[in-house]
Amino acid sequence: MARHGGGRGWYGKVLGAALGVALVAAGASTWSAQAGPSSEASVSAKPAGDVKPVAVTIVHASDKGARGVNITIDDGPDPVWTPQVLDVLREYGVKATFCMVGTQAQAHPDLVKKVVAAGHRLCDHSVSHDTTMDKNSQAYQSKQILDAERMITEASGGVRPMYYRAPGGAFTPYSRTLAASRGMRPLGWNVDTKDFERPGTDAIVATVERELPNGPTLLFHDAGGDRTQTVEALRLILPRLKEQGHSFGFPVH
Repeated sequence: MARHGGGRGWYGKVLGAALGVALVAAGASTWSAQAGPSSEASVSAKPAGDVKPVAVTIVHASDKGARGVNITIDDGPDPVWTPQVLDVLREYGVKATFCMVGTQAQAHPDLVKKVVAAGHRLCDHSVSHDTTMDKNSQAYQSKQILDAERMITEASGGVRPMYYRAPGGAFTPYSRTLAASRGMRPLGWNVDTKDFERPGTDAIVATVERELPNGPTLLFHDAGGDRTQTVEALRLILPRLKEQGHSFGFPVH
């Protein structure tokens, strides 16, 4: 489903800082107009039009501090699985970050709006989930990122994604800087649950428990195949982490 590059190995120090200055203007000029602000916008999200450049570093930490955990959900929205994930998150009072594929958001705007209305955050996950993004031209990367930003913003009714997660972690200095110029922090992960491989609910839970010491940002999926195991794993993991004294938050540097 995704090229996940061995967990933590693909992120690191910022490269090409000088490129960022030049691309702040370039990103704004190449991106098409957004929809206006929506009354449905959550306080957890950014209204359209509020575009401020952010740092290009890849974020992993949690705004809840040392015991914080960030739940991130990739590849949707999906009409079968996203509602089930939302139900589990609501049951346990957990907010998450949904990394949406542009074509999926465009096809299911009702689900995008439900995600926002529930207080979750949006993340740009490119137009078509091409895990070879880093092997393609800057023009291609730009189109994938900026078109997905537009699709998600329009589908949400005017709420912009706050993050950009490269498919499979295929970041480049260019893609990080372009996303940051649009106010989207590059988003990494610390725990790849490998739920897209459907290893079994118990295996997904075991991966989280084993790898959580690596860092607080957990990667799950709500599209791309049968996600029954993901839903059931979340149902087990969320209350267990709460019992262990963890709080659920959003990614920050």
